[in-house]
Amino acid sequence: MLTLFFRCIVLYLLVLFMFRLMGKRQLGELQPFEFVITLIVADLATIPMAEINVPLAHGVIPLITLMLLHFLISLLSRKSIFLRKVLNGKPVIIITPDGIDYKSLKKLNMNFNDLNEALRELNYFSYDQIAYAIVETNGKITVLPNADNSPLTAEDLKLQKKEPTIPLMLVCDGKIMKDNLEISGLNEEFILEQAKKFKTKKIKDITVATIDNDGKMYLQIKNMPYKSFNTSFKGGDW
Repeated sequence: MLTLFFRCIVLYLLVLFMFRLMGKRQLGELQPFEFVITLIVADLATIPMAEINVPLAHGVIPLITLMLLHFLISLLSRKSIFLRKVLNGKPVIIITPDGIDYKSLKKLNMNFNDLNEALRELNYFSYDQIAYAIVETNGKITVLPNADNSPLTAEDLKLQKKEPTIPLMLVCDGKIMKDNLEISGLNEEFILEQAKKFKTKKIKDITVATIDNDGKMYLQIKNMPYKSFNTSFKGGDW
């Protein structure tokens, strides 16, 4: 029983390491060669994990081999556009301003039901809303709406807008994010001063606190509704 326990740990850590190397992708975003490796890994890992009679090396060695193979294929596909097309394919335009390209749809083995479902997921319910629709190499569909259905932008309205920045998380689950605090140039006293609005004097009572470079803060105390408000912070340049 103890042997089985340690075999599971070893194989789990190895598989986890493999998928970390493959990057943070969801299953639907995998390229074809990555998806094939994922399927093979699932089988290779479960057999030696459940069967004690199978030597652990019979699971570890194939997994390491696949890891090296994935690394090699990824490297070659980055270097060679031709190999990238062979392994991943290339995007296919299935809707143009002239309408649906039925030949391209047929080559992808897609029918109109598949197309309609994918477009509805993107909130497009009519073909005449779309200028171009493209099936990407990972199978997802991206859409460029036509002019009548494109959202208005600040440029369309001739408005001057400040470039947005990502708010810094100052407190996460009752713990101060020291690196972000240093980036912002703020200190713990500043956070506690804002927390007084909730009649709170302890950092550990703060669920989350963020601040953007305009000084707007999002702050939520445990078991209380959040508040979003402007502070005296003059902003940063992160």
